[in-house]
Amino acid sequence: MPLCSIPGTTSSYWLVSFDKAGVERREDDDTLLTDSILAQASAQPPTHVFFFSHGWKGDFKAARDQYDRWIGAMLALQPDIVRMGPNFRPLFIGLHWPSLPFGQENFEAANFAADAVPLDQARDRYATFLDEGNPEVQSLLAAIFSEQRDNAGAVRMPPALAELYNRLAGVLQYRSADLDAPPDEDGVKFDPQAAFEVTEEAGVNYGANDFETGLLSPLRQLSFWIMKKRARSVGESSMHDFVARLQNALPAARFHLMGHSFGCIVVSGILGGAGGAGTLPRQVDSLVLVQGAVSLWAYADKILLLPKRGYFNRTIRRPAVRGPIVTTRSTHDAAVGFAYPLAVGLAGQISFDIPRILPPFGGIGTFGIQGTNNAQDRPMGSSDTEYAFQPGTIVNLNGSNFIHGHCDIAGSEVAHAMWQAALV
Repeated sequence: MPLCSIPGTTSSYWLVSFDKAGVERREDDDTLLTDSILAQASAQPPTHVFFFSHGWKGDFKAARDQYDRWIGAMLALQPDIVRMGPNFRPLFIGLHWPSLPFGQENFEAANFAADAVPLDQARDRYATFLDEGNPEVQSLLAAIFSEQRDNAGAVRMPPALAELYNRLAGVLQYRSADLDAPPDEDGVKFDPQAAFEVTEEAGVNYGANDFETGLLSPLRQLSFWIMKKRARSVGESSMHDFVARLQNALPAARFHLMGHSFGCIVVSGILGGAGGAGTLPRQVDSLVLVQGAVSLWAYADKILLLPKRGYFNRTIRRPAVRGPIVTTRSTHDAAVGFAYPLAVGLAGQISFDIPRILPPFGGIGTFGIQGTNNAQDRPMGSSDTEYAFQPGTIVNLNGSNFIHGHCDIAGSEVAHAMWQAALV
């Protein structure tokens, strides 16, 4: 069933699903799809393997919709396919992992906001998402949502409610550290009072729904942390192992990774394995990070001019990528430009022009990869642009002319940049 046909083409891709712990979900017949992919690929070796990871998205159907559009946009560019050579045989694999189950990430979505649902339903979904089956989490959430129902117009957070949030963060084992920490720890300390205040100051520009504002606004900071933690976990565990198995089985194939949003953490985790300290059997041939909801310092040699390296910096120093690392950024992506720093740093640092002194909190989807001398900033061109990417380089493409929202990435211009990276 997870061999998915791409609408309007004769091509298909595999869609492999993992649970929130990074463990592959078994098929109805109790087999593992990765075993089937390995067997088929070994029998008919591809020349190129393309891996894709979605970001802030929940269900299987929604992930399939994204991969249909992304891979479909690539296949529509026949000149790019011809340039891959007469013997070009691609293998496309989409990776599904359980991100926010009530997250909205459709074509028009401008933010990470959850779908508008009744308050009781929102409470139940948060209970499932944050820690399924934990009675203490459910009890704390019940008390938090009860306070919101009784005191929705509060202009100050009651101290007792702040204590409930702090207890919830403790149960979930929320962690924060410096900017060189893993992606799920490179934010500020959880502070429900500060989260409430900064959301109130942001007002309607925050883009959140009713149950992500007011007294419930600290839930967004917790949600972002959970999502980044899960993205790193699934990338560094089973997904890393699967790519390693495929590389061993296909010694002549070239490998290409593409991530979107929090999926950029997933594919970065694939490169480094557990704790970012591992390696794949060999280098991958290109890495494309599209509107990355991951720190601009994640790959840095120096963070804010300090002698600290980003968590994924080892990817560059090994190097784990033989070809180019390409990122996209856009002034129209309010999700990464505004909501991301608001959630991880409790500060609305939305500045789309690269300033002389970069902010501590910001996403690759706004600034590109920063803190390294090996990065260059260039404009994204049309679908016939000759980028001439070079091996071992980092190129931050400003896609503002073509990417008009966080999820508006299925255009021919983004697809062409991915082909150009794979061509190197």
